[in-house]
Amino acid sequence: MTDTVIRALGESDAHLFDTLPDPLGVGRALARATHRPDWKRVALRDGQVVARAAWWGGPDDETPVNVNWFDFAEGEEEAGAELLRTSPFQVEYELILPAGWRDDPVALAAGEARMTAAKAAGMEVLVERYQYRWTPDCGLPERPGRLVFRPEPDDAVFFDALRRIHSVTLDAHALRAVAEGGLDRAAQEELDFFNWCPSPREWWQVAHTPDGDLVGIHIPARNPSGPCVGFIGVVPEHRGRGYAYDLLVECTHWLAEQGAEFIAGATDQGNFPMAANFARAGHPVVQERVHFVPSSQH
Repeated sequence: MTDTVIRALGESDAHLFDTLPDPLGVGRALARATHRPDWKRVALRDGQVVARAAWWGGPDDETPVNVNWFDFAEGEEEAGAELLRTSPFQVEYELILPAGWRDDPVALAAGEARMTAAKAAGMEVLVERYQYRWTPDCGLPERPGRLVFRPEPDDAVFFDALRRIHSVTLDAHALRAVAEGGLDRAAQEELDFFNWCPSPREWWQVAHTPDGDLVGIHIPARNPSGPCVGFIGVVPEHRGRGYAYDLLVECTHWLAEQGAEFIAGATDQGNFPMAANFARAGHPVVQERVHFVPSSQH
């Protein structure tokens, strides 16, 4: 057996990426995502692709945000692990899986193989998340009418709200940011994401009670793949009243009024209240995702 060669692709040989089967349907799931040829890497043996990975980011990003397509031929877990291990891009890996994948023997085998390879490459599971996709066929949930929503031009208001929201949170990414850099780090990471999205800054909204008390924020957004629920958050003193549902409904209406043909959303599987809100608001689960981070970042 000849040695495995791992290298990036270019415009001339980008077609090699498509020579492996795709049992998890990742290609369909990422149909709206753009992967640059130079952010694709393959492992070759005897001229045949035995493992592949594609990193993703925004159109203006100098480095990718994550790797969201990673797979390999049957029995080639080590080639896959080496492909990730030697990549110049040590970023988060989003393993994209169909909803209910653990109940499907084919998806289960493929998913577990990828998890084994990612762990062998030195990555650790951070969290498992549900991925939602609302379409007009789902219907618009009725607005509860309990809160007053308005835009807020001052980033400091959002920064302060995010610090309060993340002071008590179930979100694994926020908890990691707090552990690494405190509440300021967690709030700034969210603001950086909002600003990274190509949607207008004017879309960001705060929510108050009728008597003017801040309840939370919601961020209707567009990421490079399309419309999404950018953020839903309620300050701790107003939790327990179901306000996150009100925020999600308003976010859904806002994006629908902008002509959204679909709205993507996500939440940690352990965040039972938010998962229940998505279900109640008519957002169906279309995928599950396992988020890995390089072990030095966890």
